[in-house]
Amino acid sequence: MTTTATIPTAKPRKSQSQWSIVRAQFFRNPLARVGLGILGVLYLIALLAGFLAPYGLAEYSTTDRISWAPPTPVHWEKVGNTSGPFVYGLKREIDNETFRDKYVEDKATICPVRFLVHNPQIEGRSYKFLGFIPSSLKLFGVDDDGGSKQCKLYLWGSDSYGRDQFSRMMYGSQISLTIGIIASLLALALGLVLGGVAGYFRGLTDTVIMRMVEVLSAIPDLFLLILLRAMFPLNANPILVFYIVVVLLAVISWGGIARVVRGQILSGREQDYVQAATALGASDARIIGHHLLPNSATFIIISMSLAIPGYILTESGLSFIGIGIVEPYASWGSLLKLAQDGGFESLDTRPWTLLPGVFIVLAVLGWQFVGDGLRDAFDPRRRR
Repeated sequence: MTTTATIPTAKPRKSQSQWSIVRAQFFRNPLARVGLGILGVLYLIALLAGFLAPYGLAEYSTTDRISWAPPTPVHWEKVGNTSGPFVYGLKREIDNETFRDKYVEDKATICPVRFLVHNPQIEGRSYKFLGFIPSSLKLFGVDDDGGSKQCKLYLWGSDSYGRDQFSRMMYGSQISLTIGIIASLLALALGLVLGGVAGYFRGLTDTVIMRMVEVLSAIPDLFLLILLRAMFPLNANPILVFYIVVVLLAVISWGGIARVVRGQILSGREQDYVQAATALGASDARIIGHHLLPNSATFIIISMSLAIPGYILTESGLSFIGIGIVEPYASWGSLLKLAQDGGFESLDTRPWTLLPGVFIVLAVLGWQFVGDGLRDAFDPRRRR
């Protein structure tokens, strides 16, 4: 009597969409996960900047300018009736070696550090929570009556005007991190429209648009930015300057996107599905927008993620040389300029002025890691 062994049949695997495969491949990349975590923290800081910053963007002491104050030590031991986190008052003295002002702790003045502080009566501390909810609630702070007391909570020191560097760093993240996304979206829109029109219609339209791209690429980007920025007054409204910088960043960088999109449109317009859409009476705008440009989705996503860190660096460079974001608003580039103003002294006595550079590096690295992860995830040859 013979027995026949039954071979178990394998369960059919559920088919996956392209986006589910890309998502799985992206999260298998450790550097991509690190970059996504870094960006998550930085953009959360930008979203909650007003809540995290103990002071207003341009707030300074109303009684005495506390210029270049060092980071304030926070004490936790019990002193008298005070326990928990507290800071001592600041007292100005003269350094007998350098004959410059220095700040020491005034042990006679103790100010507790309080959490969830609400001071609506102090000018400059109101903000819009999440961008649209008016509020003056702060995560932490000290009772300084709007600067009249000599108790300060300068976690990362102060600048030459006595403004809290930590607070300005929080507010500066909103400009430095959003300007890259807005500029990339605008450059992407210009590149897609002009590149799509040039590739689809060809002829004179293609010639004019491509010659514009060649002219823009022939001029160094930094020189062109400085030249275009010089056309606007340096003392313009700070909000207007922000939009000017965004537009300038997009204007000098749409050419590369348009050139690639044009090439993809040229190869795609001869495909059978495009000919079928034309035979069915579809308009040119519908063929470009619904049939040709969606095939460039992979390129669009990857180019955006890799272009944003370039915009962050460019804006930081413009603000660093004084033609970017202007007072009273701040970006990480304009805050880093304080280190240049102090010269070599910043490395020795005021190292906290270099902290904006650390955040710029983190933001650029985060976007680079995410961009590389997306590029590998969309590439079938690199999938694991």
